[in-house]
Amino acid sequence: MTGGGARGRVAPEGRRFLRGHKRAVGRLAGWSLLESAHTFLGGYGVARALDDGFLAGRTATGLGWLAAAGAGALLGGYALRGVFAGLADLVEPLRDGLVRRAVRQALDRAVADPAGAGDSGAVSRLTQQTEMARDSFAGLVLTARSFVFTAVGAIAGMAALAPVLLLVVLPPLVLGVAAFLATLRPLASVQRRSLDTDEALADRVGAVAEGLRDIVACGGQAAAEARVEPLIATQERLARTLAGWAALRTLALGTAGRLPVIALLLATPWLLGRGITAGTLAGGLTYLVQALLPALNSLMTALGSAGTRLLVVLERFSGPVPPDGDGHSPAQPQPQRQPQPPGPTGPPTDAAAELRGVTFAYGPGAAPVLDGLDLVVAPGEHLAVVGPSGIGKSTLTALLAGMLSPDAGSVLVAGAAARREPGAGGPDPRRTLLPQQAYVFTGTVRENLTHLAAGQDPAGPSDARVRNAVRALGLDDLVARLGGLDGEVSPRLLSRGESQQLALAAAYLSPAPLLLLDEATCHLDPAAEERFERALAERPGTLVVVAHRVSSAARADRVLVLDGTRAVCGTHEELPARSPLYRELVGRWNLAADE
Repeated sequence: MTGGGARGRVAPEGRRFLRGHKRAVGRLAGWSLLESAHTFLGGYGVARALDDGFLAGRTATGLGWLAAAGAGALLGGYALRGVFAGLADLVEPLRDGLVRRAVRQALDRAVADPAGAGDSGAVSRLTQQTEMARDSFAGLVLTARSFVFTAVGAIAGMAALAPVLLLVVLPPLVLGVAAFLATLRPLASVQRRSLDTDEALADRVGAVAEGLRDIVACGGQAAAEARVEPLIATQERLARTLAGWAALRTLALGTAGRLPVIALLLATPWLLGRGITAGTLAGGLTYLVQALLPALNSLMTALGSAGTRLLVVLERFSGPVPPDGDGHSPAQPQPQRQPQPPGPTGPPTDAAAELRGVTFAYGPGAAPVLDGLDLVVAPGEHLAVVGPSGIGKSTLTALLAGMLSPDAGSVLVAGAAARREPGAGGPDPRRTLLPQQAYVFTGTVRENLTHLAAGQDPAGPSDARVRNAVRALGLDDLVARLGGLDGEVSPRLLSRGESQQLALAAAYLSPAPLLLLDEATCHLDPAAEERFERALAERPGTLVVVAHRVSSAARADRVLVLDGTRAVCGTHEELPARSPLYRELVGRWNLAADE
């Protein structure tokens, strides 16, 4: 989400934002001009107080110039009141715009993937990231504005006192600023990678924690550690890199903040020899120590922290819609070109499900995820769908479930259009879809097991049938632990694997003749997955499974391979010779099983 395209959009959008708020920028600049006057009077008053007052024996004149410098300080304090009012006119519209964009991204994600788990980053963008952007933007504008107008006042003051002062002060100042600016891009890059890694680590640790009981029960501690350890090592390496760039930034700050003063002090004999007065030198030193260098230090600190943080956060709002259930962005899906018919076609009435020349893309102008795909699933068949992440597996199940409509071609379930006309009442009795996120609700065990069946038959299955299903699926221990069929289910107390088992049992009891499992067994151990898949395949009806283990594909009657260039369908035994991708996937799965 934070690639070059997103970075390229941040700057133009920032310029458009500022152009759209010219009046607020103008008011902010007007109030800031008073700070320039304050800065100018500060150094100039000190110089005149010494040269024209105290050193010339005119104490009253010296005090008058000091009073003028003090009045400039009061003027600067008054200006800050207007500055903060003008700042609010810029900051609050930015926050409101980011909130609107976060909501729009979440809605786009929901439309693009109605069967998915939703945009998991939406809450973060609506809360933490919008406030982070708001605070960072406010701090950056405040310090940048202060530096610009302070620099104007200080440079104008030194030019008015003696232009030669600028020849001594500006070169080391520019050198330090240039060195600091050179660290910003690599520092932002490292911070970006660090934030991405931190988010990934939090997600992975959360997933491991929720499935901890399943991991321990299956002896998967080593595998779980292997999934988390690389991210921890990466985060440690990025932290050391950040520390190195921070050290270089500190060196640049020291160059810009100390070298001009040293240069002025070293040049003092040379300046005095050329007629520069003590008051002028004191005024120049005042400009540096009291105004210019503190403002520069604040600006560089803000750019190094708030600036890079703001850039990284804004990239997340400027990036594409978050990935869908297949792991790709709906705005840029993976192509599925030049398809080959995966199996024999047949009359619609003979098929449990059928796709005829189906093409689907997430949005106008986007490359199709599925392109001209033909597929016939026979009644009672067990079909596994495999392919790399982002290739269109979840899209296929969503089309069969009637949650998406094809851009071209037709999708049929039991000989009728998969997507029913708007206004059709009640759930569609022809199919049941189980996504990765198992649906388990607060209620009794019986209610969780029978809600799919009860949706089509108000009487629901009998207790005897429910108990037979529990026995067939090997859920006796889980149901007993939950208090039997009348026990109360609390979803937050269940592991992901336990939630999936209850959801799969509900699908088993459903009378729907077509079951669609979109990695609905991903949190089960291999033995439990085999038990459930065999039971679901033996029930009356047709089973379509998005597989994530080679054993799952091997159990199927046929396997559909989606590989981004063509679709191939066949048995597990014949596909390695026909599909290089399937041969590679089987090799990876076997390697993971050996490990």
